[in-house]
Amino acid sequence: MKRLLLVFAGVILVACSKEEPPPEPVRPVLSIKVQALDEENLGRFAGSIQARYESNVGFRVPGRIASRNVDVGAEVKKGALLATLDPTDQQNQLRSAQGDLARVQAQLINAQANARRQQELFDRGVGAQAQLDIAQTDLKTTQASLDQAKAAVDQAKDQLNYVELRTDHKAIVTAWNAEAGQVVTAGQQVVTLAQPDIKEAVIDLPDTLVDQLPADVVFQVAVQLDPSITTTAIVREIEPQAQSATRTRRARLSLTDTPPGFRLGTAISVTLSSAIKSRIELPVSVLQEVDGKSRIWVVDPQTQTVAPRDVSLISRTDSTVVLADGVKSGERVVSAGVNSLKPGQKVKIDEDSPQ
Repeated sequence: MKRLLLVFAGVILVACSKEEPPPEPVRPVLSIKVQALDEENLGRFAGSIQARYESNVGFRVPGRIASRNVDVGAEVKKGALLATLDPTDQQNQLRSAQGDLARVQAQLINAQANARRQQELFDRGVGAQAQLDIAQTDLKTTQASLDQAKAAVDQAKDQLNYVELRTDHKAIVTAWNAEAGQVVTAGQQVVTLAQPDIKEAVIDLPDTLVDQLPADVVFQVAVQLDPSITTTAIVREIEPQAQSATRTRRARLSLTDTPPGFRLGTAISVTLSSAIKSRIELPVSVLQEVDGKSRIWVVDPQTQTVAPRDVSLISRTDSTVVLADGVKSGERVVSAGVNSLKPGQKVKIDEDSPQ
């Protein structure tokens, strides 16, 4: 009996000597907050703000430029004087036309007097009908010459006025193509004027991208020096053919609005994006492959524990995966070390984890 008691006591002592297993340690993990994507970026391109309407202006008469009255960048009002030609030739033409007019006016006085005299002689019966007809015809011819001389004077005055190059609308001078002292022909491009009221964004797009642009493409436009100044834009026109050297096509975009920072010539950055069906894109490191299935580890923010969840993939690259289901926007998933986790394991989210 004593032996049995000793054996029983030994068993109790051995059982009491076993320690309870220590609690599983809290594991620090890297995690990422899930965000659904509803837009697809198609690229970023540099461009500039330009006026939709520009005009290349020149003199209506030939001559030598005597002065340039405004500089590039100047804002001018309607009727402002841009440049002048040397008016010597036009002044000489006006004097010549005025001289011809004076000569014809003198001829008309003589023709009128002769016509009256022949009419009086004919009325008294001493003048011939033929002489009267000649006098009246000469009067009509001289009157026509007078009208022609007056028109020549008016034309010469217009030519003299054309030596002044003026604007016919409010504009900004964007370029000069001729200098003072240069001889220009009639209609030759001298200055480029831009109407500042309507502006647009101008960029060059790769020819291959243009053919793939969706109909609902959205352009995000930002000032390069101050990205906080932004607006959106839509396609107004795209050149039908690519430039042979760069294989790009110039696109002109109509701006939704025009913030004050969008001045003519401002350098801009244009981002192309297109609306897509909402999807979840995550780093490939969130995946764990188990028995041919893909799963991720979702962090419970209340208990600070992790749980596995099966997911379906839409696509996969070396760096990212796109999920069809299995996780919602706003949830947090483990982004590194998924192969060493256990269901219900407590974790500590690294402070540097993306929010």
